[in-house]
Amino acid sequence: MNNVTPVNEEYIFEGSAIVSQTDLKGIITFSNRKFCNVSGYKVSELVGSNHNIIRHPDMPKSIFAKMWNTIESGESWNGLVKNLRKDGLYYWVYTEITPIFNKNNEITGYIASRKNAPRKDIEESDELYRKILKTKGN
Repeated sequence: MNNVTPVNEEYIFEGSAIVSQTDLKGIITFSNRKFCNVSGYKVSELVGSNHNIIRHPDMPKSIFAKMWNTIESGESWNGLVKNLRKDGLYYWVYTEITPIFNKNNEITGYIASRKNAPRKDIEESDELYRKILKTKGN
């Protein structure tokens, strides 16, 4: 994980989708320009790094455990995620992660598409994640 200090200020973005692709271990193999712009990282900083480089400490580990269980089983996962930019600001995204299969139907990686999330959904998820962290820890 990175050592960026979170700042309690939201970065709001609009426009096209954020897209990234990873290998089976979550190492970034592709990032589109929008991912770089929103995260504040250069392509060279993202590609080859674990996707958790943008993990915000407010995100419960249990959410990511469920995500990994889902995508490793060959199913798509979607949910709201609070991410951490390189400058410490945070941003919320509605995320969908889909496994990539080869011709033998084996998972070879994952592709994620993210867009800005509706404010109402952010408020509900933020409250839920705070409760999870308070009761279970991170």
